[in-house]
Formats: sequence, C-alpha cells, structure tokens
Amino acid sequence: MQRMTKQRQAVLDELTRVSDFRSAQQIFEDLHLQGQRVGLATVYRSLQSLADDGRVDTLRSSDGEALYRSCTTHHHHHHLVCRECGFTEEIEQSQIESWVDSVAAAHGFGDVEHSLELFGVCASCQSKK
Repeated sequence: MQRMTKQRQAVLDELTRVSDFRSAQQIFEDLHLQGQRVGLATVYRSLQSLADDGRVDTLRSSDGEALYRSCTTHHHHHHLVCRECGFTEEIEQSQIESWVDSVAAAHGFGDVEHSLELFGVCASCQSKK
C-alpha cells in the first residue's frame, strides 16, 4: 500500500463524491473545476495506485476506455452496469467463481484471476422506454 499523498487523496475524495464510473479525464476536469491543481499524469498514476490497493474499481467502457469508481466492497466482486445511465450494481455470485475454477482446471490453468462486468439496461431505464 502506497503513501496517501495530497493528490491521491484528492482523486479518492472525488471518486467518493460521485457514484458512477468516471474516466481519468473526467476526474481531472472535475478536480480542476474545484480548484485542485492535480496534473492529468498524476491522476492516472493515482488511479493506478488506488486500483492496485483495492480502493477503486476499474472497468472498460465499450470503446475500451478505463473507467474508475470508489470501491464500496473490499473483496472480490463483479458488476452489472447499465448501458443507458451508467448505474452500477456490485454483485457476488459463487456460481461464477465455481465456473471460472472449472474452466481453468479443464484447460490446465491454476492461480487464475478474473474480472467480470455485465452490461445491460437497469430497471429504471427499462421503465422509461
């Protein structure tokens, strides 16, 4: 775990303030609007450090951009993400873990790590259609 610098704390505070996933560029812009003087490269480094420490969740958007959110669960979990509004639900499913282990074993793999994001349309957005 790395030392919590002033800049890293500012990035974490910004992610805690919002509930949705944000790009590094969005976080950088939000911090500047608040008067925080944090460079874009520092935002990227801070996000990587926070992700390595398990303090932020990371997922890839449909166009491959890394998105970040403050992690509310500090153990392994997956996400359901709404394609319309970005609402994200953390999910835990033991069946997924069992499936991953069996697929890995069937192919001779061990010590497997994984992440899973399921994209769909949340109930709220479905009701608006």
